[in-house]
Amino acid sequence: MIEEKKAVRNPWAWVPSLYFAEGIPYTIVIVISGLFYKQMGLSNTEIALYTSWFYLPWVIKPLWSPFVDILKTKRIWIVLMQLIIGAGLGGLAFTIPLSNYFRYSILFFWLIAFSSATHDIAADGFYMLGLSQKDQSLFIGIRSLFYRLAMISGQGGLIVLAGYLQTRMQSIPKAWSYTFFVPALLFIILFIYHNFILPHPKIDTNVVVNKSKDFFITFVTFFKKENILLTLTFLLIYRLGESQLLMIAKLFLKDTVAKGGLGLPIEEIGIVYGTIGLIALICGGILGGYLASKGGLKKWIWWMFAAINIPHILYIYLAYAQPSNLFIINLCIAGEQFGYGFGFTAYMLYMIYVSEGSFKTVHYAICTGFMALGMMVPGMFSGWLQEALGYRHFFIWIFITMIPGYFIIRALKIDPDFGRKTDN
Repeated sequence: MIEEKKAVRNPWAWVPSLYFAEGIPYTIVIVISGLFYKQMGLSNTEIALYTSWFYLPWVIKPLWSPFVDILKTKRIWIVLMQLIIGAGLGGLAFTIPLSNYFRYSILFFWLIAFSSATHDIAADGFYMLGLSQKDQSLFIGIRSLFYRLAMISGQGGLIVLAGYLQTRMQSIPKAWSYTFFVPALLFIILFIYHNFILPHPKIDTNVVVNKSKDFFITFVTFFKKENILLTLTFLLIYRLGESQLLMIAKLFLKDTVAKGGLGLPIEEIGIVYGTIGLIALICGGILGGYLASKGGLKKWIWWMFAAINIPHILYIYLAYAQPSNLFIINLCIAGEQFGYGFGFTAYMLYMIYVSEGSFKTVHYAICTGFMALGMMVPGMFSGWLQEALGYRHFFIWIFITMIPGYFIIRALKIDPDFGRKTDN
């Protein structure tokens, strides 16, 4: 009887916490690390280069996903990765005050990144094993909501906390050290909680080794799809401007007015970019999903492509005007992020469209790998480019990078009915 209770748990007891746990480390590694290094005195070139490499675990994630199936259960992978993430954050917090903190911080960020990507694989697989098909549909919005709340907590809450502690402690290293202790403690608690509360689905077993061979067969079939080079080009350059802006935006907000930035205190960046901007991004995504369900991907892809690129003009304005009015800054950041959320809908739908047919799960995972690669490579050089051009010309450059995407989208062949909700 006890085993039966363990096999099935109320989804509200574990789905929200599981996806909150999925969002926190990604936000810390991809978003917060750049601002942390900025305050620790690294140049924009160094920050963009080093932190862009943190995308690598998500780029190659499809390559080691079979091992999560082959070795042990997804439940074990989840709790083990949460423990390692907690330990990595703790190690990061302990070593920041040291004089040679940089080499240790890179090591711990890499550890957190690989553990987070592995956690993503296990959590998404466990979601399908631990819930009935009905509950999977019911909780798809819930898991997305708590993932977004995790991003707000990281980009907003942790950055605001770091700013508050800097004011109190008058020490940037100490403030960041205490800030990273908070999520470290959270993940130890999540490790203990999920170790007890996650269900034990009977079908959550390690897969026979032959499955790995099947995976590589399905991997090859992806690259045999029709017009695959055009598809890969789209995946790599649709967000060409955004991939560079993401690396530099927070640094621009932080840099002094004399250096061409806006000179915002770190806690204000947490509110402007990590809270207001993120909420606008979520709203843009919701609107994009709604309109795509009405008219389909083919009808809306041009509007979404425009929405993800044209609002970059707002950063050109901010760089030239350098306003100190927080309302204007919030309005510009929210406008750009709303456009990004709206435009990103087309990207997600196209990945689903490309993955249709046999092996859709693996093919979608491959698409997400190219999605991460499209952010990683341009981001690596964005810091050097910004320092060479200055913020004003850099944002103009970002606006210009939309031109190749225009020609790629013109060449795409999309079923007019794909993505459109039809009445049965």
